[in-house]
Amino acid sequence: MDNKELQSLVETISQQWFGKAFTHKALFNPRLRTTGGRYLLNSHNIEVNKKHYEEYGLEELIGIIKHELCHYHLHLEGKGYRHRDRDFKELMHRVKAPRFCSTLTTVQKKRSTKQYIYQCQSCKQIFKRMRRVDTKKFVCGKCKGRLSLMESHFVRH
Repeated sequence: MDNKELQSLVETISQQWFGKAFTHKALFNPRLRTTGGRYLLNSHNIEVNKKHYEEYGLEELIGIIKHELCHYHLHLEGKGYRHRDRDFKELMHRVKAPRFCSTLTTVQKKRSTKQYIYQCQSCKQIFKRMRRVDTKKFVCGKCKGRLSLMESHFVRH
């Protein structure tokens, strides 16, 4: 599916489920990572994550489009278009749009992060930190002794 087919699908869903025309652009945005789609308030365009379509199929894509069209139509009508607004919740229920999209398996991969291990020179207390600590500025919380960097390594979560 390309952007032209997506545009046609969004226009069809808008007319079929909302009884209103979609007069702006709908396109795939390859930079979206953690969300299925988004409605842009300034341009009124809708962007969709193509990975959701590739991984879960047309039904998932239709659900995402319905969700974003709820934002779109309510915003243009001057009604509550945010997730917490009653107008939004009622319209979502009426058109059977999902509140959340499915999680991508590619997003679920855990990243490794660097971990710094410091030791107090006086009491030998160990401190593990995700960020570097200025050893000239910070001291041991137990005995106020000087800290020294023991090692830094990557930890897989």
